[in-house]
Amino acid sequence: MILHVKEAKYLHDYVIWVRFNDGAEGEVDLEDELEGEVFEPLKNPKFFRSLRVHPLLQTVVWPNEADMAPEFLYDKMVPVAYQTRERTLSSLALATREGGGKYVAKRPRAVKRKKP
Repeated sequence: MILHVKEAKYLHDYVIWVRFNDGAEGEVDLEDELEGEVFEPLKNPKFFRSLRVHPLLQTVVWPNEADMAPEFLYDKMVPVAYQTRERTLSSLALATREGGGKYVAKRPRAVKRKKP
């Protein structure tokens, strides 16, 4: 299945929420990913908030034409919930497709949190 971002919104700091065409949804922290000339403007919090889903590219984009590949966002996502035909997996598990087409729950990577 080719991944597409169906919906995205700004949450806080450099964290966005995304929903994909396979039903997966969750939070993505992009703070450590804003390197390079095209991503430098995104370090401005007001500009970062101006994200949208491009109707043709079907991924997250910003007004300066910066974008993130859906696969990259998916890999960095910490899931909120994931619906499958068999069951709903909690936010502590991520569904991954194994060889026979069934979903297996796996724990997501740890999320870096800012210290107050």
